[in-house]
Amino acid sequence: MQRIFAEDTPWRTPWMTRVAPKIEKLIAAHPNDTVFTRFLPASTPQSANGRWRLYYEKWKDLTLERIDPKLLDIMSDLLRESPDSPVFDKTTYSPWIDPGLADFLDNRRVDTLIVTGAETEVCIAATVLGAVDRGYRVVVVTDGICSSSDKTHDAMVDIYHERYSVHVSPATIRTILEHWPSD
Repeated sequence: MQRIFAEDTPWRTPWMTRVAPKIEKLIAAHPNDTVFTRFLPASTPQSANGRWRLYYEKWKDLTLERIDPKLLDIMSDLLRESPDSPVFDKTTYSPWIDPGLADFLDNRRVDTLIVTGAETEVCIAATVLGAVDRGYRVVVVTDGICSSSDKTHDAMVDIYHERYSVHVSPATIRTILEHWPSD
């Protein structure tokens, strides 16, 4: 839920601003349980590894050398609800490549993750599948995730319901707030 995906950039996710207020409610109810991940693009296409180099050749105007670094910030309305929440940076879709997030959660004996954000079939999918691989119970907030594509968003939500039903529990923010007492 970063500015680079919410604002007028080539990576804009059009309905991110629609889900942000819902996520804000969840964060407000549980500010001490909030963790953010933040996608950091490569410095230049040449500094990226493997196929990521081709990716950043396509999106060279969104590399660190060319963008305003403030676009990488978490959306201010979300951060305002939980200003001291940890932020884990990642350079791939998955937050699990670097062990920092897993170590943080393991040290706190977390066994359930409630996942919100963008994009449903990209960073959210990588987060969910990595969490499943690590044995976490995962709750995907169906009205707290968004995508640039309705078609692939809907398909991914169907996959969470149908293929990962043992590991993944899709739920609305309302349902979560009804069953999870506030801090």
